[in-house]
Amino acid sequence: MTATRVDAEVIRRLPKAVLHDHLDGGLRPATVVELAAAVGHTLPTTDPDELAAWYYEAANSGDLVRYIATFEHTLAVMQNREGLLRVAEEYVLDLAADGVVYAEVRYAPELNTRGGLTLNEVVETVQEGLAAGMAKAAAAGTPVRVGTLLCGMRMFDRVREAADLAVAYRDAGVVGFDIAGAEDGFPPADHLDAFEHLRRESVPFTIHAGEAHGLPSIHQALQVCGAQRIGHGVRLTEDIVDGKLGRLAGWVHDRRIALEMCPTSNLQTGCATSIAEHPITALKDMGFRVTLNTDNRLVSGTTMTREMSLLVEEAGWTVEDLRTVTVNAVKSAFIPFDERKALIEDVVLPGYAAAL
Repeated sequence: MTATRVDAEVIRRLPKAVLHDHLDGGLRPATVVELAAAVGHTLPTTDPDELAAWYYEAANSGDLVRYIATFEHTLAVMQNREGLLRVAEEYVLDLAADGVVYAEVRYAPELNTRGGLTLNEVVETVQEGLAAGMAKAAAAGTPVRVGTLLCGMRMFDRVREAADLAVAYRDAGVVGFDIAGAEDGFPPADHLDAFEHLRRESVPFTIHAGEAHGLPSIHQALQVCGAQRIGHGVRLTEDIVDGKLGRLAGWVHDRRIALEMCPTSNLQTGCATSIAEHPITALKDMGFRVTLNTDNRLVSGTTMTREMSLLVEEAGWTVEDLRTVTVNAVKSAFIPFDERKALIEDVVLPGYAAAL
């Protein structure tokens, strides 16, 4: 398998799985322009191509806070039922067109209530849009399973409300929980009540950690809050010296805790210096359960095909490496074991064999 020439067309055909992708960071530029006109929101430009370029350039600041600020314009068009339905449906169709067979989409419902929608209405509307997208993708012969992660914003005081929503909708498409937003200065343990509630209710969760803040944030996410996965986690390498794993890195490695790594996004926020030197490759080679993700497709100007292609071209990855991270992602998905097993055996592995 590793001897097969890996070009863009082969990569496009490969089955893909993404665990870390934000709904409000993946809109189509043309959709942002159309929806902004409908609600009277002023954009930096009304040309879709120029808007896509603006997003990418604005996000390349090397600063997580400024990166997050680019979401002002996408969130502005996601405040009513029409906008949410369209964005959610197109989200699924774009993933299907990229060869994604399993995805977990995350968003913070509290950020979509400025137009008068309640938190419950936001969740139900997004689920309706996702379901419409999955039905269309299946009808087109490109089925994709999409589960939802509800987020609380770690800088604000509604994290427990978001956790309650995750519990309430866990049988209606919501598969887990996350906290998002600025890491530095907003430790996950500030929201311990929400995480304890989720654990009591057997709802899995991931936590953004080890991106803008270092090892203490990863330690707190895992050992204090009880996260089952880590969002990003690039700074875990600070606990690895000359190939020797420290206690925290060893814990992550030995317990197969998935790292939701997002190379292009990490370059934009200054967490990595290049694709070639991104920690995902070293951690993969050391046997960590790394997964490959897009984070925010509009903001980072990327897709899963592009992320895979960059690693092949600049970090020497093989098709076998791509298969490994895809299987890792499905193994670590927040859906039942039997469903994960079936996805790997019936979709991912045959799909790789067919593509080659």
